[in-house]
Amino acid sequence: MQGTFVNYHRLAVAACFLALIVVVLGAYTRLSHAGLGCPDWPGCYGELVVPASEEAVQHKDYLAQRPLEPHKGWKEMVHRYFAGTLGLVILMLAIWGWLRRDVPGQPTLLPLVLLVIVVFQAMLGMWTVTLQLKPVVVMGHLLGGFTTLALLFVLALRTRQTPVPGSVNPGVWRPYAVLGLLLLVLQIALGGWTSSNYAALACPDFPTCQGRWLPEMDFREAFVLWRGIGINYEFGVLEHPARTAIHFVHRVGALLVFLYLGWLALRLINRGGEILARTGWLILGLLLTQVSLGIGNVLLHLPLPVAVAHNAVAALLLLSLILLSYQLWQRPS
Repeated sequence: MQGTFVNYHRLAVAACFLALIVVVLGAYTRLSHAGLGCPDWPGCYGELVVPASEEAVQHKDYLAQRPLEPHKGWKEMVHRYFAGTLGLVILMLAIWGWLRRDVPGQPTLLPLVLLVIVVFQAMLGMWTVTLQLKPVVVMGHLLGGFTTLALLFVLALRTRQTPVPGSVNPGVWRPYAVLGLLLLVLQIALGGWTSSNYAALACPDFPTCQGRWLPEMDFREAFVLWRGIGINYEFGVLEHPARTAIHFVHRVGALLVFLYLGWLALRLINRGGEILARTGWLILGLLLTQVSLGIGNVLLHLPLPVAVAHNAVAALLLLSLILLSYQLWQRPS
């Protein structure tokens, strides 16, 4: 029985790593402009593999929607293959957890919640294609991926045989951890909105924007969530002032998150004791890396490796704050 529980934990850890890969692949697909590499879902031009040429496409109607670009199609399909595999692993965790529901310490609700989320994620993936990269759907798909990763991380922590070391005085730190987590989630959502509206380079300089501290901005158009259907959002539809407003808000949000999480990390290092100090160093290191990548995206004009790394480190920063929260809220063993 003990060995079975260890194996369940190992599967949860593997699912967590797989979810991180899916998040990174999703960012790579989006940032390399391959989100519509396949005009249909779940296949690509009606096939489970990308056709080698337009002559090989059996369902010619898809070519009327979008010319075949195999390199983009493969980026999209590799992402789907990994996401589909992750869905199967989560299904295994849900079934296995339910069968072991009478075993003390076995999570049952969390794997079922994960299964519901991953099904909804698949629907968002489909709508991303059928609604032609509608920003609110793309942002929702991004947040769903981060949510899946975060909950799998919690599941992996909950099924550890050795309890995660916690704080001797958690109540003091809990409000700060909650606020930090909320601020980071909002900033991740802003990042998704910036990317899905192709606003990452609206301000090509740093720390100013277009050579000014307050450039021309259109906030009314910048944050309209729904613009109807039938619009192709590839490469964006907003005018430059609206994109500038999105970028500017994301940059201000980044500053606020940097100041708050930096303060929290230093406070944990100096006053949190040995255990929380280690988590503080982790948060601080990831935070400095993330800010550097964000600035690099602007000054280097959004190179693909840096932009993808920016998404990956955001995910790791989220996990570091979840680790902190878990250390503060876990039940004493």
